Amino acid sequence: MSAGHNHAQVRAGHERKLWMVLGLTGSFMIAEVIGAFVTGSLALLSDAAHMMTDTLAMAISLVAIQMAKRAADRKRTFGYARFEILAASFNALLLFAVAFYILYEAYQRLQAPPEIQSTGMLVIAVLGLIINLISMRLLSAGSGESLNVKGAYLEVWSDMLGSIGVIIAALVIMLTGWGWVDSLVAAGIGFWVLPRTWILLKESMNVLLQGVPDGIDIDQIEQGIRNVPGVKDVHDLHIWALTSGKNVLSAHLVADSALGTEQQVLTLVTELLHEQFDISHVTLQVEGEGFEHDEHDDVHA
Repeated sequence: MSAGHNHAQVRAGHERKLWMVLGLTGSFMIAEVIGAFVTGSLALLSDAAHMMTDTLAMAISLVAIQMAKRAADRKRTFGYARFEILAASFNALLLFAVAFYILYEAYQRLQAPPEIQSTGMLVIAVLGLIINLISMRLLSAGSGESLNVKGAYLEVWSDMLGSIGVIIAALVIMLTGWGWVDSLVAAGIGFWVLPRTWILLKESMNVLLQGVPDGIDIDQIEQGIRNVPGVKDVHDLHIWALTSGKNVLSAHLVADSALGTEQQVLTLVTELLHEQFDISHVTLQVEGEGFEHDEHDDVHA
């Protein structure tokens, strides 16, 4: 017996802001790439490369939102919400590739620093900083609600720091003529983004591997279910996430018929999970006290 099925639509309230950020980052990316080659700055090219991943991330995020809007069907009964997680994983892998490329190029240039046009480098970096600050402002609210938006926010955030680094490098080069500072800042940008990218990839992989979502204490939930009147035991308890903020639970319950009907037990447990743990999609099977359970026969919703 099951209860509590609730296929709510994936949030798409951040779509308009993603379109705005896509327009900002996409248009400025072209100018920044051209400026990087004109000035000869690797730090500026590093910032431009991250801006490029931002643009692609926005496009992927918008595709993910459109896919998530599609209704569930007979082949995909949970719908297309997990496309968001696939997009976030791809963004993380792309960021890894860009960071390692910049680190390699920085090492090569440290051996023979090229001539840098610091004035043009400074102007472009300041404009990039302004674009990044605007984009961060647009995405900040949604970064705590969606891994997809969080991925885009992290990329814009790292670009903002990159722009600051490029500004500092341009000023140092203007005052001292130390061209190697450009490569040093580029390497710093690469090292800065790697741990944050790893966090995004780890969170995405946890969802894809159907791990217990962050912030969920499975032991606390199990104890809460056991404390419900009429529940003698709980087993085959599984908690995972379809996508950001959409957690799912399935479990088998052993009910004490003397303390209430199976439907009463289902109602009480479902209300507990929804109100105290914010888990709205719940699948429960209630078994009698004499029901024989095979520990190797796990049931997944």
